[in-house]
Amino acid sequence: MEISQTRACNRVVVVVFLLLLSTVQANYFGLITQFLAPHNAARAALGMPPLVWNLKMARYAQWYANQRRQDCDLRHSTGPYGENIFWGSGDDWMPADAVASWVSESKWYDHGSNSCLGGQECGHYTQIVWSKTRGVGCAKVVCDGGKGVFMTCNYDPPGNFVGERPY
Repeated sequence: MEISQTRACNRVVVVVFLLLLSTVQANYFGLITQFLAPHNAARAALGMPPLVWNLKMARYAQWYANQRRQDCDLRHSTGPYGENIFWGSGDDWMPADAVASWVSESKWYDHGSNSCLGGQECGHYTQIVWSKTRGVGCAKVVCDGGKGVFMTCNYDPPGNFVGERPY
């Protein structure tokens, strides 16, 4: 009787583990889609190829986001990739919100002069649509003590080189 009960218990543990694993995977892939889809929509609007999710950059982004978890400070990592960072107060911010914020800078980018108009920021947008960039990896953390949400995306090859046009 004990052996069959042990086997039944083991089966339950395996089923619970597999359910948890599938939930974690679904959440992770959902997060990827939430970051990737608006990036690629912005690129498609210009007829550019889509970015692909890069696991190495996603791990780097997660490592760096974890560094910002305590303070939620809008400070760049100074790592080897191109990088966009985002902070929002509260904890309801989603990846699409961060990407929409960056893409909204398109209104300030003037392709003719290859510059941001009126002293406005547009480098987040130009990084997203940088023609040589092929991969992206992103991460999101809710910061400690109710300090908000920090998100970061890393791009390879990086963009925003002085004197070069993004597309």
